[in-house]
Amino acid sequence: MPTQTVTGAFEVRLAPEPASAAAEVAGLGRMSLDKTFHGPLQATSRGEMIAFRSTTPGSAGYVAMETVVGSLDGRSGSFVLQHSSTLTRGAPSQSITVVPDSGTGALAGLTGRMTIEIAPGGAHSYRFEYTLPAP
Repeated sequence: MPTQTVTGAFEVRLAPEPASAAAEVAGLGRMSLDKTFHGPLQATSRGEMIAFRSTTPGSAGYVAMETVVGSLDGRSGSFVLQHSSTLTRGAPSQSITVVPDSGTGALAGLTGRMTIEIAPGGAHSYRFEYTLPAP
């Protein structure tokens, strides 16, 4: 299965959610995610993020899970992305991967990794490297 690479834009809406008692004590924030992807990935997603912001400017981290529903290069279905990302004094490090065996429909068997870029001004874009079994 050859690896494919697609890129495109997306919008994201974050909304604060009530944190658990344990998260509040630990200084963690909780947000809901609502995304719309454009380009070869025509999809929407819903998910949840847990985050921490350091007192050091530019240092933070988050973990998130999101279910993506739509089409990828014309193949319809859904899959789940798992995020683990940090920002060290402004330098980002990302790990966003497709959860194994989470693909459904024509996206069954999907594997891959995504990176996110945020341009000055806040525009979001993705780069998605993936493999899919032949239909």
